Amino acid sequence: MKLFSVDSPLYRFFSKLLDVIRLNFLWMIFSIPIITIGASTVAAMSVALRMADDEEGYIGRSFVRAFKENWKQGTVLWLITAAALYGIYLDFQFFEAVEGNPLMFLIIGIASSVLAVSALLYAYPLVARYENTLFRTINNSIDISRKFVGKTLLLAGILALEAVLFQFNTTMLFFGILLGPGFMIYTIASFSKRIFLRIEKENSAS
Repeated sequence: MKLFSVDSPLYRFFSKLLDVIRLNFLWMIFSIPIITIGASTVAAMSVALRMADDEEGYIGRSFVRAFKENWKQGTVLWLITAAALYGIYLDFQFFEAVEGNPLMFLIIGIASSVLAVSALLYAYPLVARYENTLFRTINNSIDISRKFVGKTLLLAGILALEAVLFQFNTTMLFFGILLGPGFMIYTIASFSKRIFLRIEKENSAS
């Protein structure tokens, strides 16, 4: 019965899936006050980065510790994220509302979206893994997005596909609630971990 042994791919898959569900549950509970979404996301990212290499240990304990350690930066990063998303939303709203649909608002909206993704996509895993100022963290996220543009576009595409799939129908919406945010966080962490390890290796060799 190797199919159900501890070392079997099937066992590891369901074990990882259960971990993602647990992570998603913790993220949702700690995000309820809304203002804590940033700290909760950083904490989930910290656990997911370890999960990417099967190093997570006790998920609950690791999550709570990371939440406490990154409360301040996570909260400020969330406020920046919320402001950026609202600004992008207004750009596209102006494009639709203003008579003639001026192209300027569409261009600004697209450019703002690209900048926001570049600045924030890797910011949360960077806060989770490294100690740095928030300014440097956002700059590093932009640098990583520029240096690994192919991987970044692939990651953004996968995240967009996941978001669409989790809203496809009522059944998928249920799974989206059950593991959607946790799954997307794990996706970002998996991409980020490989990139971080490559950068660390390059820096140690120089």
